[in-house]
Amino acid sequence: MVQRQVPNPKELLELMKFKKPELDGRKRRLDGALTIDDLRTIAKRRTPKAAFDYTDGAAEGELSLTRARQAFQDVEFHPGILRPAPTVDTSVEILGGPSALPFGIAPTGFTRLMQTEGEVAGAGAAAAAGIPFTLSTLGTTSIEGVKAANPHGRNWFQLYVMRDREISYELTRRAAAAGFDTLQFTVDTPVAGARLRDKRNGFSIPPQLTLGTIVNAIPRPWWWYDFLTTPKLEFASLSTTGGTVGELLDAAMDPTISYDDLAVIRDIWPGKIVIKGVQNVEDSVRLRDAGVDGIVLSNHGGRQLDRAPIPFHLLPEVRAAVGEDFTVMIDTGIMNGADIVAAVALGADFTLIGRAYLYGLMAGGRAGVDRTIQILRTEIERTMRLLGVASLAELEPAHVTQLTRLVPVARAASDVAVR
Repeated sequence: MVQRQVPNPKELLELMKFKKPELDGRKRRLDGALTIDDLRTIAKRRTPKAAFDYTDGAAEGELSLTRARQAFQDVEFHPGILRPAPTVDTSVEILGGPSALPFGIAPTGFTRLMQTEGEVAGAGAAAAAGIPFTLSTLGTTSIEGVKAANPHGRNWFQLYVMRDREISYELTRRAAAAGFDTLQFTVDTPVAGARLRDKRNGFSIPPQLTLGTIVNAIPRPWWWYDFLTTPKLEFASLSTTGGTVGELLDAAMDPTISYDDLAVIRDIWPGKIVIKGVQNVEDSVRLRDAGVDGIVLSNHGGRQLDRAPIPFHLLPEVRAAVGEDFTVMIDTGIMNGADIVAAVALGADFTLIGRAYLYGLMAGGRAGVDRTIQILRTEIERTMRLLGVASLAELEPAHVTQLTRLVPVARAASDVAVR
């Protein structure tokens, strides 16, 4: 029979600890975000629809982005047991320098439209975390402004080849003069992808007010206050604006980009050069043989060619083809530290985060970017410990199985014939 008694107030106090309320609204929001998807939810609530959809959306039916994220979810880990890893080393050497974590911040365009702190917040957070920050050609902070925000850390520059080649050449020289150590030569944007959310929202640079945007802005006055009371947007390469992002890209980019352009840029650039936007094995091998320092397997976050290859699926085959000594990085679809661990296990030397960084930025400015990095760091460390590995070098393909969801028809038919 259960023995009952009158509750003892002293014992109740020992069982119940009252948490001190957090009066800082931004800190309270960010502390409550436990995943990148939580940050995305906060960002969507705090950012006007047109700006949020520009970040969140992809091209056409958004199949490339959906498939890329699904590919990371379709992973089975294989942990080792009785292999204690009380501490883990998440640091890597990448492109001639250190990074405290196996990821850096990817180049993103028009960033101050997402949240007014823009690239300064990203570069500052990267500096604090000891990871590289990449400035986009279409960034909204100057090369020199990013250098000022991250004076002692690693800054990388992403380059588009413009119709006016001299613009690209001058940007390359400025980035070199500012001490940026790596150039991401981007090859997947001869023309702009069909970003339908932007068209439906009437998203343009600069933003244009319509009845819809005004109604959408009413519950988000802080965004408009920041936008209207901070310095005018500065673009690294665009001297004129006015139109949708797609129209601006089509006016600026040159579909005739070729290996000849790569040769010219290599002559100008004194540091490391990687080719961003590689989407097949053959190009990976050709670029390795051409002597570049590395590649980024990327379909531009699904924002260019819809139904493009999934970078994470390409990774094992590319790694086998180019060998162990060639730098292979990957982006697109990364939303969890476990995604990064899986990529490293299957052969990636490094990864880049784009939307995950921007969700944090929109959720809380610099503090939100810090929170993004903190969440991913925690997830990486926890996944490594659960796998029984103490360093990234211990990760290997045996730790990961890519579960099959999309199988090419020819391959599926041959498998049936073998059976």
